[in-house]
Amino acid sequence: MDSIGDGGFVTFCGCCYIGPMTDKGQILVVDDDSEIRELLAHFLREHGFGVVLAGDGEQLFQRLSEQEPDLIVLDLMLPGEDGLSLCRRLSASCKVPIIMLTAVAEDADRIVGLEMGADDYLTKPFNPRELLARIRAVLRRAGQISAGEGGQHLVFEGWVLDLGRRELKREDGTLVPLSAGEFRLLQVLAEHPQQVHSRDFLLERTHGRESGPYDRSVDIQLSRLRRKIEPDPREPAIIKTVRGGGYMFSLPVVRR
Repeated sequence: MDSIGDGGFVTFCGCCYIGPMTDKGQILVVDDDSEIRELLAHFLREHGFGVVLAGDGEQLFQRLSEQEPDLIVLDLMLPGEDGLSLCRRLSASCKVPIIMLTAVAEDADRIVGLEMGADDYLTKPFNPRELLARIRAVLRRAGQISAGEGGQHLVFEGWVLDLGRRELKREDGTLVPLSAGEFRLLQVLAEHPQQVHSRDFLLERTHGRESGPYDRSVDIQLSRLRRKIEPDPREPAIIKTVRGGGYMFSLPVVRR
């Protein structure tokens, strides 16, 4: 199997579809390269996913108005409004997980994507099986949140985390928007309060994979989360850094 991306092509060896399709979720693929869109659509449909396609931001929001997908695969380089700007808008307006595709291998671009609210990223050219694994991992984590603890609340010092509605509210009812990745991270920490968790543990629980030597996904999402819930993000009192150990949710949590 070859890679997808940057004028390349893909060959699917031994992946011929046999038997009825099982819909495992709806994926919205946003890429201005029609060949990549069609190749990804073909590959994902063969693996049981429903697929909707968009070539730019305008088409993206048109598809969203018709039906909310379970996950968005979003290319960084798009005509008009770029993927980073779209990611920021999506994170502020909906809870759909986002996997960014970028042709740039620089750490800075991946970091900015995560800062904008992406749940994961993949650099072009990529093996479609790697994208499939990332999609399954993100959907698995999102499903555990929506189905595993539906209708329950985690309450801690002025905050209510609604696991069924996947919302974070202040006690006065003010809704604080979280990306899907930020919500998962906060849930994992709040469900295991006053315990120290390593970066590897948090990455596995939130992204379903081990960390690489330069993987800063957890750190970036944690930084975003702190800016939203900490009285002073520069001196965090809720999610503390434990030197040489990892991170700890320091407050007692009551489940209701």
